[in-house]
Amino acid sequence: MMKSSTNLLYYGDNLDVMRLHIKDETIDLVYLDPPFNSNTNYNVLFAEKDGSKAASQIQAFSDTWTWSQESESVYAEIVMAGGRVADCLQAFRTFLGECDMLAYLVMMAPRLVELRRVMKPSASIYLHCDPTASHYLKMLMDAVFGPENFIDDISWKRSQTRSSISRSFRRAHDVILFYTRGSEYPFNMQYKQLSEASLKLYENEDETGKYQAVPLLVSGKRNGETGKVWRGIDPNTKGKAGMHWVTTPAKLEEYDNNGLILWPEKKDGSPRLKYYLSQSPGVPLSDFWEDIDLISSSATESLGYPTQKPVALLERIINASSNPGDVVLDPFCGCGTTIAAAQALGRSWIGIDITYLAITLIKQRLKDSFGIEDTVRVTKSEKCEVSKTAEAPAEYGGAAKWPFRVVGEPTSVPDAAALAVSDPYQFQWWALGLVGARPVEQKKGADKGIDGRIIFQGDKPGSFENVILSVKAGKTGSAHIRDLKGVLEREKAAIGVLISMQEPTSAMKTEAVTAGFYESASWNRKYPKVQLLTVEEILNGKIIEMPPIKQLSVTFKTAPKAKNKKSEQHEFILE
Repeated sequence: MMKSSTNLLYYGDNLDVMRLHIKDETIDLVYLDPPFNSNTNYNVLFAEKDGSKAASQIQAFSDTWTWSQESESVYAEIVMAGGRVADCLQAFRTFLGECDMLAYLVMMAPRLVELRRVMKPSASIYLHCDPTASHYLKMLMDAVFGPENFIDDISWKRSQTRSSISRSFRRAHDVILFYTRGSEYPFNMQYKQLSEASLKLYENEDETGKYQAVPLLVSGKRNGETGKVWRGIDPNTKGKAGMHWVTTPAKLEEYDNNGLILWPEKKDGSPRLKYYLSQSPGVPLSDFWEDIDLISSSATESLGYPTQKPVALLERIINASSNPGDVVLDPFCGCGTTIAAAQALGRSWIGIDITYLAITLIKQRLKDSFGIEDTVRVTKSEKCEVSKTAEAPAEYGGAAKWPFRVVGEPTSVPDAAALAVSDPYQFQWWALGLVGARPVEQKKGADKGIDGRIIFQGDKPGSFENVILSVKAGKTGSAHIRDLKGVLEREKAAIGVLISMQEPTSAMKTEAVTAGFYESASWNRKYPKVQLLTVEEILNGKIIEMPPIKQLSVTFKTAPKAKNKKSEQHEFILE
């Protein structure tokens, strides 16, 4: 068993991963954005109503959200266990019947139960969902965490409307359900920028900066320290029904000694306090978040991932409900926005995803943004557990170069062969990820013999060339090479690569050689037009022979370099 306080990226079903790898009460904060079929653009696709597969091959949980024998089995297991979760699901079944929504809730239930198990007593959880399912999920969360641990129902106003329905108001928000495991939980208030009207209040200025004069007396009599006479002023005699100081006389004395109190010219006037613009953290945030825009396709942080969330959204959640050195878990981590935000803010993290496409994207993102790569790969059979307390970095923030481990990827040829048999699509994405290629989305009836691409800069400025990849898990022969040559000619690609489990035959090697070479004037080199790579060779370090792509790679959109980020602690002058 490998114990670790470093960052962990798991490939697999999050339910299995949590049960196998994550101990009780080890997580400080959970964020999850579980897929739901309310929008056909969602990355995690569902079986279509006619039972056929969805158009994209980027699938995960392909049958999970459709009522099936598996749904029935999970439902029975939960009901037999008894308790509030069982009662909730039985009520859902009575109300909804055996539909896709019930399947979704049945599969979410054990995952939420596991999440509660791994959360510390002080941990918080944020569940990001669509209004289509939010009301059901809220009831399920009540059953798992207890209604007393519901904290807030946050509305995130996305900048783009999501519905073109003509007979309804346009849907423009997502729901984020905020729960905790217990009553004692950390919370750091977050702030947004002051409005133009608020900024105008700071109309005065001295050598320290802009300030406004704020009252030191507020309505209501007090019998304690704040109700005492100070500098001959009895607050209880002020106003119509009496007033009190905003702080103690001792603190008022300190303010005055520091030249922060403005004394009135009139005898019956009241002193006021200089409150500087630089002291204002901004406007305390409400549960309506309209200041974080949805990522546009042209945005710098866009990675081309359909369900990608803005980094600012995750930074807000992480800053609010965790502290440096805490452990953040995202069981549906997708393209890794939670992981990137946690890394930049000095938190340990655990990410889980069921597609190798996501795992590859996250590894590339961590490399681009932070300059870090996975240091150890651990097979599924090995247990790699996070410790109860994470090691806090010496300096949090600023993209600290913590190592990370990837758990569940094949690390040997037998592992790869087992994956190829159990899930050919995952094998294909994993193999493409080994060489830095992006899978090609294949639509029904539109298989053009291309499994992946790598794009590199051509000889002319602004020109780009393609490397076409084909992945074969089974038996291969010369016909596959001829097919690849045909695709190269059709696509006018520079290089074609066949990745296979089997060692290529002599006839295949001969067929590949006849394709000739791609010549790069920029690098003054010739590269084999058709190249044959086995999985074993790639695992042993062999790479594709091609021009370097470091100058400009659009195979995967490059994530921006991380900026220094620290959790800001605002100190108020009034106490």
